[in-house]
Amino acid sequence: MQKEIDNEILIAPCGMNCAICMAYLRDKNVCKGCWSKIGYKAKTCARCIIKNCELLNKTESKFCYDCEKYPCLRLKQLDKRYRTKYKMSMIENLENIKKIGLLKFIQNENARWACKKCGSTICVHRKICFKCGTIVKYNL
Repeated sequence: MQKEIDNEILIAPCGMNCAICMAYLRDKNVCKGCWSKIGYKAKTCARCIIKNCELLNKTESKFCYDCEKYPCLRLKQLDKRYRTKYKMSMIENLENIKKIGLLKFIQNENARWACKKCGSTICVHRKICFKCGTIVKYNL
């Protein structure tokens, strides 16, 4: 069954789309996303400095783009790592969420990360479809 981003629980405060994360897509110890209050959560997510930031709790949207320190050093470092290693930008995601809204962002992400062969979700970390095994050789 295709895992699809269908709610805001899978969009982290930093702009990460948890539905394309290896921890969410794998079959064992599936992470339920940053906002989930139940189920397994990857250690990196549970200990995340950004998710646990006290300034984030003061924002109305609960996204980093509303923070008085946006973009903070931690977010910039995370964004740089993801742009370099995975060709995806947290800051760009946040700007898109702010500009077009969360629902439209989610629709765009569903289309962007869909496997061309089977329609399932491509993993940002492995550039592979966990359902059919298709390896993505293009920049998403």
